[in-house]
Amino acid sequence: MGSYRGFDIVPRLSKGLVDKHNWERVFKFIRENYQNDDQVEVKPNYIAFKSDPDLLLPLECHKFLRFGATIPNEDTGGLRDYIDTVSRVASCWFGSRVRNWDEGDGISGYYALDDVKRSIRSYEQFDEPEVPTTLAQFVLGTDPIRELNLPLYEVKPVLGKGQGLVARFNIAKGQLIISEKPFFTTSNVVSAAKIEKQISIELRKLPKDAQRQFFSLHNNFPGKQPFSGIVRTNALPCGPDSPIGGIYPTISRINHSCLPNAHNSWNSASGYENIYAVRFIAAGEEITIPYDHGGPSDERRRHLKNAFGFDCDCSICSRPPAELKQSDERRRQIQHLDAEIGNALRVMHSPGDCLKDCRALLQILEEEFEGTPGAHLTRLYYDAFQICIVQGDQARARVFAERSYRARLACEGENNPETKRIQKLMEDPKTHASFGLLMKWKSLKNQVPRGLSSDEFEKWLWRHGK
Repeated sequence: MGSYRGFDIVPRLSKGLVDKHNWERVFKFIRENYQNDDQVEVKPNYIAFKSDPDLLLPLECHKFLRFGATIPNEDTGGLRDYIDTVSRVASCWFGSRVRNWDEGDGISGYYALDDVKRSIRSYEQFDEPEVPTTLAQFVLGTDPIRELNLPLYEVKPVLGKGQGLVARFNIAKGQLIISEKPFFTTSNVVSAAKIEKQISIELRKLPKDAQRQFFSLHNNFPGKQPFSGIVRTNALPCGPDSPIGGIYPTISRINHSCLPNAHNSWNSASGYENIYAVRFIAAGEEITIPYDHGGPSDERRRHLKNAFGFDCDCSICSRPPAELKQSDERRRQIQHLDAEIGNALRVMHSPGDCLKDCRALLQILEEEFEGTPGAHLTRLYYDAFQICIVQGDQARARVFAERSYRARLACEGENNPETKRIQKLMEDPKTHASFGLLMKWKSLKNQVPRGLSSDEFEKWLWRHGK
């Protein structure tokens, strides 16, 4: 028995100059620091810590995902010290990209274990050297932004959709793609005539270039009220279910998908709309966000047609009938479970059933969104947090808050006010207004069990068998 702990670097390191240079410093320091330690062996491609076969540090930084191991109750091999030291050194050069975790405390690593194993296997062989054809290729990954301030996307025609955003480089999950302030905002609860009048006033305040950008946006509702048609086609809500929408020079060109690879998030503190990758996006792939509110395909397509004026033919909606039927059933289950979990009386009086529904919903989301539920996880884990905190269960609430926080980091960023709020709840769950209304599951936040296997920990967390 033991606790699996370590750190990941998020987003993962690139082949770019900055990451390579900083990693060389980390690698050199660790190599020199342990040169007289017979439990540490420097090999051509990596540094091996003999206490655990997977505790390796690669020479090629872009292969690194995780440095971690299962620490036994009696840590005679000094695993904890090795991990803590390497983590501190990495933090000196990579700062907040270093994410420490400890499954014994209910905090899991960022990357999937299969991906970690695959990356470790790649340490044995050096990659074939690449000959860059452009400077941008030379600083591949996150470095184009750092080195040259190059956007990760380009606006270009997309077949059947008009203009759209397409990735210029590989984009890591959790990476900020674009942050943009709106031309202006407008309410969606006023008449088209009022919108026309309001926008005509707002447009006069904009520079000529911005006015041209606004008029270049697509209008799916041509007619006598062109301003409101452009707004209706392109506005994004300034926050979940907000009646206020923003119109953006670039973000408004991002097209919809029912299986999106990005998430749009409004930051009320900065007044900017942010787009984050919710999964890996390959260079040349279109960047998409969801315009819909869920539900089966007929509901989604009807909403998209009425609200935005187009017929959705995304990878979900264009599936063969049998596959689409299965997807629709999963979407109905998602709607049903979401409603059940949100039933306040049920949360109060049947918390165990609500927590089971959260677990079931997680599994369906993973299946329907092909392993990348994205922003859905932020709400699901927060719902689970609330179920537990009502019952005074600070231990489980802390774990669920941590998971919600990590999900928000990946799709909304650390500076989003909601991310910061969840972080505070993670640090002190009992500050939530609903804490201890019933106290059926009373526990302290430091009573998260240690030394459990991953399966055992999940059973504890979801109260399996209770």
